[in-house]
Amino acid sequence: MNDRMTTPWAEYALTRFPEDPRDQLRAWDAADTYLLRHLTESGTSLSGTVVVVSDRWGALTTALSQHRPTQITDSFLTQEATRANLARNGAAADAARLLTTQDAPPDRVDVLLVRVPKSLALLEDQLHRLAPGVHEGTVVVGTGMVKEIHTSTLRLFERVLGPTRTSLAEKKARLIFCTPFEGLAREPNPWPYRYRLPEGVGQVSGRTVTNHAGVFCADRLDIGTRFLLQHLPRGRDGERVVDLGCGNGVVGTAIALADPAAEVLFVDESYQAVASARETYRANAGGGAEFLVGDGLTGIPPESVDLVVNNPPFHSHQATTDTTAWRMFSGARRALRPGGELWVIGNRHLGYHLKLRRLFGNSELVASDAKFVVLRAVRK
Repeated sequence: MNDRMTTPWAEYALTRFPEDPRDQLRAWDAADTYLLRHLTESGTSLSGTVVVVSDRWGALTTALSQHRPTQITDSFLTQEATRANLARNGAAADAARLLTTQDAPPDRVDVLLVRVPKSLALLEDQLHRLAPGVHEGTVVVGTGMVKEIHTSTLRLFERVLGPTRTSLAEKKARLIFCTPFEGLAREPNPWPYRYRLPEGVGQVSGRTVTNHAGVFCADRLDIGTRFLLQHLPRGRDGERVVDLGCGNGVVGTAIALADPAAEVLFVDESYQAVASARETYRANAGGGAEFLVGDGLTGIPPESVDLVVNNPPFHSHQATTDTTAWRMFSGARRALRPGGELWVIGNRHLGYHLKLRRLFGNSELVASDAKFVVLRAVRK
């Protein structure tokens, strides 16, 4: 969906990434425009180092491009959207510095703008990482929809940076104002987090996994993955296997431990996830795997993979959608060799078997319980 965001100084044509004419979700919302309007009305100086954290689709970075902001994001898709939106609106190629959550943040931060992420853990990690560069003169403003900002969000800002308050709500959006206190005694950053897996989950039973902040279900093994681990395909000796949407990499690691000759590729659009998968795999299975941050299987050659294992998300920020799952399934079909298999874990009510039948012409139920199904589709 191509839409125009109006700010006090200009309008910007913005789209999400990847662009899809059927996508009716905007690349910006009231939280973005509220923040931008506040910066103008408050006369905030943007002459120093401006850092934008967790920008959704590059709306804030694009609107502030004349000030050469530094964007920090966990999302490959956000970076691609930002590049496209900067170009779409005539900004120079170097109009913004694009960093990932795995990169070192700027040494000095004069204006810190935070789009509150869905994951409180990711926010905690980023505030801890940015804190050394924040000084008492730093302007810190957060923004989000009312439903995204909780008491725990405000307490986190206070615990890591300093006294915090909120604005009145406008169009269901709210701002967060934080006054940095350099003498604040803060606890160490708790991320990344590591824990031992329970027994009864096959090859990875009792193994230690690493979770960087923001990875799904970072403090425990989620029940869907647990169910999948109990029903993984076997006999992948020498085959090329993709753990698509790998999260902390526990599924791909389990396959590698069961079949050491398998060539495993871990793929996720989250930099935090791929970093987690790399550490989990290397701690338990050694070397030899590949790790890719990207847009699903877009960059994988057609008919080059024997097996894809996938636990697709069904949320995009606050929106419930099957768009991501559909793109993952389509990408898997393109990447699989004839006879190659896609294995999917999902909630029963999502009806993934219908999508697989449309794409592959077949869908087999491998296992099920009251909540989940494991499905298998074969590329003909």
